[in-house]
Amino acid sequence: MNSWVNLDAVWKIVVVGLVTGAGLPALFALGLRLLNPAGPSGPSSPSDPSAPSGPADEAAAVRPTAGPVGSTLAGLLFALVLAAIGWGIYVIVNHR
Repeated sequence: MNSWVNLDAVWKIVVVGLVTGAGLPALFALGLRLLNPAGPSGPSSPSDPSAPSGPADEAAAVRPTAGPVGSTLAGLLFALVLAAIGWGIYVIVNHR
């Protein structure tokens, strides 16, 4: 250990900074992605008579939904992010 720099403390700060600075936003983004899954880029075939005719109808017709599993996982991720934020506020307020 250096007398000027406490490397053990620096290591802890870097790890906590990476987890909270990159990990929590990544979990939030994953939750958003689970709520809005990627869908096909257009109708299944251009000659399909049941395909929507206008651009607004086309976007609404091919947009997939998250489903119960995606919604549940997204809710768990959002709850985890909120719990981490609440824990951080608790630690700051109690000075421990």
